[in-house]
Amino acid sequence: MSGFSADWLALREPFDLRARSPAVLDAVASFFEHQPSVRVIDLACGTGSTLRALSPRLPPRQSWTLVDKDPNLLARAASTPTSQDVAVTAVARDLSDDLEPALREAVDLVATSALLDLVSDTWLHRVVTAVTARAIPFYAALSYDGRVAFTPPDPSDAAVVGAVNTHQRTDKGFGAALGPAAADVALTRFAALGYTVVQGAADWQMEPEDRDMQNALVDGWARAACDIGTLSGQDITGWLARRRAAIAAGQSSLLVGHLDFFAVPSATR
Repeated sequence: MSGFSADWLALREPFDLRARSPAVLDAVASFFEHQPSVRVIDLACGTGSTLRALSPRLPPRQSWTLVDKDPNLLARAASTPTSQDVAVTAVARDLSDDLEPALREAVDLVATSALLDLVSDTWLHRVVTAVTARAIPFYAALSYDGRVAFTPPDPSDAAVVGAVNTHQRTDKGFGAALGPAAADVALTRFAALGYTVVQGAADWQMEPEDRDMQNALVDGWARAACDIGTLSGQDITGWLARRRAAIAAGQSSLLVGHLDFFAVPSATR
Protein backbone atom coordinates (compact mmCIF):
# COMPACT_ATOMS: atom_id res chain seq x y z
CA MET A 1 0.00 0.00 0.00
CA SER A 2 1.20 3.51 -0.75
CA GLY A 3 2.35 5.23 2.42
CA PHE A 4 1.10 8.52 3.80
CA SER A 5 3.14 10.79 6.01
CA ALA A 6 2.04 11.63 9.53
CA ASP A 7 2.25 15.32 8.58
CA TRP A 8 -0.24 14.87 5.73
CA LEU A 9 -2.61 12.86 7.92
CA ALA A 10 -2.45 15.55 10.61
CA LEU A 11 -3.15 18.28 8.04
CA ARG A 12 -6.20 16.53 6.63
CA GLU A 13 -7.73 15.23 9.88
CA PRO A 14 -9.70 18.42 10.79
CA PHE A 15 -11.22 18.38 7.30
CA ASP A 16 -11.96 14.68 7.60
CA LEU A 17 -13.64 15.19 10.96
CA ARG A 18 -15.86 18.00 9.69
CA ALA A 19 -16.67 16.07 6.51
CA ARG A 20 -17.80 12.79 8.06
CA SER A 21 -21.48 12.30 7.33
CA PRO A 22 -23.58 12.97 10.46
CA ALA A 23 -26.32 10.70 9.12
CA VAL A 24 -23.90 7.79 8.77
CA LEU A 25 -22.34 8.41 12.19
CA ASP A 26 -25.85 8.52 13.68
CA ALA A 27 -26.63 5.18 12.02
CA VAL A 28 -23.54 3.58 13.56
CA ALA A 29 -24.32 5.03 16.98
CA SER A 30 -27.95 3.90 16.78
CA PHE A 31 -26.99 0.36 15.77
CA PHE A 32 -24.81 -0.12 18.87
CA GLU A 33 -26.64 2.07 21.40
CA HIS A 34 -28.17 -0.83 23.37
CA GLN A 35 -25.00 -2.93 23.50
CA PRO A 36 -22.92 -2.80 26.69
CA SER A 37 -19.69 -3.02 24.74
CA VAL A 38 -18.33 -3.09 21.20
CA ARG A 39 -15.26 -4.60 19.51
CA VAL A 40 -13.92 -2.70 16.49
CA ILE A 41 -11.21 -3.45 13.98
CA ASP A 42 -9.92 -0.40 12.07
CA LEU A 43 -8.27 -1.31 8.77
CA ALA A 44 -5.44 0.98 7.60
CA CYS A 45 -5.88 3.06 10.73
CA GLY A 46 -3.14 5.61 9.98
CA THR A 47 -2.70 7.82 13.05
CA GLY A 48 -6.07 6.83 14.52
CA SER A 49 -8.52 9.31 13.02
CA THR A 50 -11.37 6.78 12.95
CA LEU A 51 -10.82 5.94 16.61
CA ARG A 52 -10.97 9.63 17.51
CA ALA A 53 -14.05 10.30 15.39
CA LEU A 54 -16.09 7.20 16.17
CA SER A 55 -15.22 6.25 19.74
CA PRO A 56 -17.32 9.04 21.33
CA ARG A 57 -20.39 7.70 19.48
CA LEU A 58 -20.07 4.09 20.69
CA PRO A 59 -20.89 2.37 24.03
CA PRO A 60 -18.42 3.30 26.78
CA ARG A 61 -16.78 -0.14 26.91
CA GLN A 62 -14.81 -0.56 23.70
CA SER A 63 -12.03 -2.75 22.36
CA TRP A 64 -10.21 -1.45 19.28
CA THR A 65 -7.75 -3.35 17.10
CA LEU A 66 -5.84 -0.86 14.97
CA VAL A 67 -4.24 -2.34 11.86
CA ASP A 68 -1.70 -0.63 9.62
CA LYS A 69 1.47 -1.46 7.75
CA ASP A 70 3.41 1.57 9.02
CA PRO A 71 4.75 1.07 12.57
CA ASN A 72 5.26 4.80 13.10
CA LEU A 73 1.65 5.60 12.25
CA LEU A 74 0.50 2.69 14.40
CA ALA A 75 2.44 4.03 17.39
CA ARG A 76 0.77 7.42 17.01
CA ALA A 77 -2.65 5.81 16.69
CA ALA A 78 -2.13 3.64 19.76
CA SER A 79 -1.15 6.70 21.82
CA THR A 80 -4.52 8.38 21.21
CA PRO A 81 -5.96 9.46 24.59
CA THR A 82 -9.05 7.42 25.42
CA SER A 83 -11.18 6.71 28.47
CA GLN A 84 -10.18 3.90 30.82
CA ASP A 85 -12.94 1.72 29.35
CA VAL A 86 -11.46 1.85 25.84
CA ALA A 87 -8.78 -0.78 25.16
CA VAL A 88 -6.53 -0.25 22.13
CA THR A 89 -4.31 -2.87 20.49
CA ALA A 90 -2.01 -2.03 17.57
CA VAL A 91 -1.25 -4.72 14.98
CA ALA A 92 1.24 -4.31 12.14
CA ARG A 93 -0.06 -6.00 8.97
CA ASP A 94 0.27 -5.48 5.25
CA LEU A 95 -3.40 -5.63 4.34
CA SER A 96 -2.67 -6.20 0.67
CA ASP A 97 -1.59 -9.74 1.65
CA ASP A 98 -2.83 -10.26 5.19
CA LEU A 99 -6.46 -9.14 5.00
CA GLU A 100 -8.26 -12.38 5.87
CA PRO A 101 -6.15 -13.15 8.99
CA ALA A 102 -6.84 -9.63 10.22
CA LEU A 103 -10.59 -10.26 10.02
CA ARG A 104 -10.65 -13.60 11.83
CA GLU A 105 -10.79 -12.20 15.36
CA ALA A 106 -14.10 -11.69 17.14
CA VAL A 107 -15.35 -8.20 16.26
CA ASP A 108 -18.66 -6.35 16.17
CA LEU A 109 -17.67 -3.73 13.60
CA VAL A 110 -15.15 -3.42 10.78
CA ALA A 111 -14.21 0.20 10.11
CA THR A 112 -11.95 2.04 7.73
CA SER A 113 -11.39 5.58 6.49
CA ALA A 114 -9.87 6.94 3.29
CA LEU A 115 -8.98 3.45 2.09
CA LEU A 116 -11.50 2.05 -0.40
CA ASP A 117 -10.60 4.40 -3.27
CA LEU A 118 -7.03 3.06 -3.05
CA VAL A 119 -7.86 -0.64 -3.38
CA SER A 120 -8.48 -2.89 -6.35
CA ASP A 121 -11.74 -4.55 -7.32
CA THR A 122 -10.23 -7.89 -6.30
CA TRP A 123 -9.24 -6.63 -2.85
CA LEU A 124 -12.63 -5.03 -2.29
CA HIS A 125 -14.28 -8.33 -3.21
CA ARG A 126 -12.10 -10.03 -0.60
CA VAL A 127 -13.08 -7.64 2.19
CA VAL A 128 -16.80 -7.71 1.32
CA THR A 129 -16.72 -11.51 1.16
CA ALA A 130 -14.94 -11.82 4.52
CA VAL A 131 -17.23 -9.32 6.26
CA THR A 132 -20.53 -10.62 4.89
CA ALA A 133 -19.62 -14.26 5.53
CA ARG A 134 -19.60 -13.42 9.25
CA ALA A 135 -22.50 -10.92 9.08
CA ILE A 136 -20.39 -8.10 10.51
CA PRO A 137 -21.41 -4.44 10.08
CA PHE A 138 -19.01 -2.32 8.02
CA TYR A 139 -18.34 1.42 8.37
CA ALA A 140 -16.34 3.09 5.58
CA ALA A 141 -15.66 6.82 5.66
CA LEU A 142 -14.11 9.34 3.31
CA SER A 143 -13.93 7.43 0.05
CA TYR A 144 -12.99 9.94 -2.68
CA ASP A 145 -15.68 9.99 -5.38
CA GLY A 146 -14.06 12.12 -8.10
CA ARG A 147 -15.93 15.39 -7.54
CA VAL A 148 -13.80 18.54 -7.27
CA ALA A 149 -15.10 22.12 -7.45
CA PHE A 150 -12.88 25.20 -7.41
CA THR A 151 -13.92 28.77 -6.74
CA PRO A 152 -12.98 30.73 -8.79
CA PRO A 153 -12.87 28.23 -11.68
CA ASP A 154 -9.91 27.95 -14.05
CA PRO A 155 -10.12 26.80 -17.69
CA SER A 156 -7.72 23.92 -16.94
CA ASP A 157 -9.48 22.61 -13.83
CA ALA A 158 -11.46 19.90 -15.62
CA ALA A 159 -8.44 18.56 -17.50
CA VAL A 160 -6.29 18.44 -14.36
CA VAL A 161 -9.02 16.77 -12.30
CA GLY A 162 -9.56 14.28 -15.11
CA ALA A 163 -5.86 13.39 -15.01
CA VAL A 164 -5.99 13.13 -11.21
CA ASN A 165 -8.94 10.76 -11.39
CA THR A 166 -7.06 8.63 -13.90
CA HIS A 167 -4.09 8.59 -11.52
CA GLN A 168 -6.41 7.50 -8.71
CA ARG A 169 -7.01 4.29 -10.65
CA THR A 170 -3.34 3.32 -10.78
CA ASP A 171 -1.81 0.77 -8.41
CA LYS A 172 -1.64 2.04 -4.80
CA GLY A 173 -0.34 -1.24 -3.44
CA PHE A 174 -3.43 -3.41 -3.92
CA GLY A 175 -3.46 -3.68 -7.71
CA ALA A 176 -5.18 -1.26 -10.10
CA ALA A 177 -7.28 0.93 -7.81
CA LEU A 178 -11.01 1.50 -8.12
CA GLY A 179 -10.43 5.18 -7.42
CA PRO A 180 -13.58 7.34 -7.57
CA ALA A 181 -15.78 4.31 -8.33
CA ALA A 182 -14.89 2.46 -5.12
CA ALA A 183 -17.74 3.53 -2.86
CA ASP A 184 -20.40 2.82 -5.47
CA VAL A 185 -18.91 -0.61 -6.18
CA ALA A 186 -18.83 -1.39 -2.45
CA LEU A 187 -22.44 -0.28 -1.96
CA THR A 188 -23.58 -2.48 -4.83
CA ARG A 189 -21.69 -5.49 -3.47
CA PHE A 190 -23.07 -5.15 0.07
CA ALA A 191 -26.63 -4.62 -1.17
CA ALA A 192 -26.40 -7.69 -3.41
CA LEU A 193 -25.42 -9.77 -0.38
CA GLY A 194 -28.40 -8.71 1.70
CA TYR A 195 -26.96 -5.74 3.57
CA THR A 196 -28.85 -2.54 4.32
CA VAL A 197 -26.78 0.56 3.63
CA VAL A 198 -26.94 4.11 4.96
CA GLN A 199 -24.84 6.53 2.94
CA GLY A 200 -24.05 10.21 2.99
CA ALA A 201 -21.82 12.80 1.36
CA ALA A 202 -18.64 13.57 3.31
CA ASP A 203 -17.16 16.41 1.30
CA TRP A 204 -14.07 18.36 2.25
CA GLN A 205 -14.97 22.05 2.30
CA MET A 206 -11.99 24.41 2.18
CA GLU A 207 -12.44 28.13 2.65
CA PRO A 208 -9.98 30.90 1.62
CA GLU A 209 -8.21 30.75 4.99
CA ASP A 210 -7.42 27.03 4.54
CA ARG A 211 -4.30 27.82 2.53
CA ASP A 212 -2.06 24.98 3.74
CA MET A 213 -4.56 22.27 2.84
CA GLN A 214 -5.39 23.81 -0.53
CA ASN A 215 -1.72 24.21 -1.41
CA ALA A 216 -0.96 20.62 -0.42
CA LEU A 217 -3.79 19.37 -2.63
CA VAL A 218 -3.01 21.39 -5.76
CA ASP A 219 0.70 20.52 -5.46
CA GLY A 220 -0.14 16.82 -5.21
CA TRP A 221 -2.62 17.01 -8.05
CA ALA A 222 -0.10 18.74 -10.30
CA ARG A 223 2.38 15.91 -9.66
CA ALA A 224 -0.31 13.31 -10.36
CA ALA A 225 -1.29 15.04 -13.61
CA CYS A 226 2.37 15.10 -14.67
CA ASP A 227 2.63 11.36 -14.00
CA ILE A 228 -0.36 10.62 -16.23
CA GLY A 229 1.08 12.64 -19.13
CA THR A 230 -2.14 13.70 -20.85
CA LEU A 231 -1.35 17.39 -20.28
CA SER A 232 1.79 19.28 -21.19
CA GLY A 233 4.16 20.32 -18.44
CA GLN A 234 3.55 23.93 -19.45
CA ASP A 235 -0.20 23.56 -19.04
CA ILE A 236 0.15 21.99 -15.60
CA THR A 237 2.73 24.55 -14.45
CA GLY A 238 0.46 27.40 -15.57
CA TRP A 239 -2.56 25.89 -13.84
CA LEU A 240 -0.62 25.38 -10.61
CA ALA A 241 0.72 28.94 -10.67
CA ARG A 242 -2.79 30.38 -11.12
CA ARG A 243 -4.28 28.18 -8.42
CA ARG A 244 -1.48 29.03 -5.98
CA ALA A 245 -1.88 32.74 -6.70
CA ALA A 246 -5.61 32.56 -5.93
CA ILE A 247 -4.89 30.67 -2.70
CA ALA A 248 -2.24 33.21 -1.63
CA ALA A 249 -4.65 36.08 -2.35
CA GLY A 250 -7.34 34.54 -0.15
CA GLN A 251 -9.64 34.13 -3.13
CA SER A 252 -9.80 30.34 -3.42
CA SER A 253 -12.37 27.89 -2.07
CA LEU A 254 -12.35 24.17 -2.79
CA LEU A 255 -14.72 21.22 -2.46
CA VAL A 256 -13.50 17.63 -2.71
CA GLY A 257 -16.21 14.97 -2.85
CA HIS A 258 -16.21 11.91 -0.58
CA LEU A 259 -18.80 9.33 0.44
CA ASP A 260 -19.40 7.61 3.80
CA PHE A 261 -21.51 4.51 4.32
CA PHE A 262 -22.56 2.05 7.00
CA ALA A 263 -23.59 -1.44 5.85
CA VAL A 264 -25.35 -3.93 8.10
CA PRO A 265 -26.88 -7.37 7.52
CA SER A 266 -30.58 -6.79 6.90
CA ALA A 267 -31.60 -9.52 9.35
CA THR A 268 -30.05 -7.56 12.21
CA ARG A 269 -32.05 -4.38 11.66
